[in-house]
Amino acid sequence: MAKVFRPSTRESSILSRIESSKEHARRKSINSIRDHIDTLSNAVAMKLVENKLVETTNKNGVEDQFYKCLETLLYAEDFDIDYMTAPFRQLVPNPHVVSLYLTAFVIEKLINHKDTVDIYGSDDEIYHCINQQVTKILV
Repeated sequence: MAKVFRPSTRESSILSRIESSKEHARRKSINSIRDHIDTLSNAVAMKLVENKLVETTNKNGVEDQFYKCLETLLYAEDFDIDYMTAPFRQLVPNPHVVSLYLTAFVIEKLINHKDTVDIYGSDDEIYHCINQQVTKILV
């Protein structure tokens, strides 16, 4: 007969605290976008173009796309965020939710934009380029 695992009260409270702290950090990151949406969209677009990961005919159009993406992220429900980032969750061990969402946006949606010529680099390279800017701005 299989043994049923029932965590003790102490284990349950520790697991609950860990999960709530992760959720709090996620909400804090997403809410901090409000104060830095212009600088973040500009910095991410500029860095991707500078590193030649995104080739574009209009840098301002790409920046506007990032701005709209960040606005969408601000008002998105948890399910929508998880759905968008699901294919890229295993990209890095402990991903930043904003960086992961922007990476998913670049790979899945920005590639089809009229101003985007092509997207180069691996998913890892795109994530690390975006994450560098996000962690610099959303401290």
